[in-house]
Amino acid sequence: MTFWNRLLAPGVLGALMVGSAMAQNISIATGGTGGVYYPLGGGMAAVLSKHVSGLQATAEVTGGSVDNLKLIGTGKPYLGMVMSDAAQDALRGVDKFNGNKVPLKTLMVMYPNRMHVVSIEGKGVSKMADLKGKRVSTGAPGSATEVMAFRLIEAAGLDKDKDMKRERLSVAESVNALKDGKIDAFFWVGGLPTAAVTDLANTPGTKIKMIDHADAVAAMNKKYGNLYIEDVIDKSIYKGMEADNKQATVMNILVAHENLDEKTAYNIVKTVFEKKDELVAVHKEAINFRLDSQKASASPIPFHPGAIRYYAEKGIKIAP
Repeated sequence: MTFWNRLLAPGVLGALMVGSAMAQNISIATGGTGGVYYPLGGGMAAVLSKHVSGLQATAEVTGGSVDNLKLIGTGKPYLGMVMSDAAQDALRGVDKFNGNKVPLKTLMVMYPNRMHVVSIEGKGVSKMADLKGKRVSTGAPGSATEVMAFRLIEAAGLDKDKDMKRERLSVAESVNALKDGKIDAFFWVGGLPTAAVTDLANTPGTKIKMIDHADAVAAMNKKYGNLYIEDVIDKSIYKGMEADNKQATVMNILVAHENLDEKTAYNIVKTVFEKKDELVAVHKEAINFRLDSQKASASPIPFHPGAIRYYAEKGIKIAP
């Protein structure tokens, strides 16, 4: 039985569709422990449980965006921290969601997710073309890192299957494998700083190398839509960087099943923005939770009516 068949077994979907009563217990699908989604999602769960009357939220470790979107697709009471490119695929029912459309709504645009293409000195990797013939991790199964890595590799003129020996590791596993000499480079899409990458950069005797790839953004957008932007990771972010890293960025969004009731959606969004300082204390990427980022053009997923109502109260009009 496939993943989808198990999750969508008769009776499961109907029984678990999110209604006002069910929404009082909610799980936040995050990512691996070495990234940003997990600590930030844990902070969000704590803030919601503390400040929204009757709501009990918990954070869940997952493989990342793709897994999170599939969990939402079960109809269970989940919020998902996801990358917008994977969310668009889920809404359309394509690629890793082939034939299984997920009825999604955006609650908020969160913060930019930066593609990291990471190696260390001595591996012979200083540009994308150098990945040919190398051992490379393209992200964990169930992650949107893998989705974006495949698109970047393609845009850089490489073949993900023929040009490299590919591993499917989380960011924490990738760092350990690179330290142990088992891989030569890895892809990771995350916020700044990512704890696991910081760990690598701070390892004695190791000099991190961040590989530029912003020149591939135009080709990625031409094929997949305007989801990616040319961006920069400042050289101050990770120890040992000799220059700013020119890279591709995609937005992170917080999404829910379209059946999440309006009152709960409103309360979630309102609380996240009103208690933003508590989230910044957990991870500084929460600084980027901004009202002026909430616009239809910033997410490929339509906004939830409850979110639209809150933003309207703040003077931000978003068409349903």
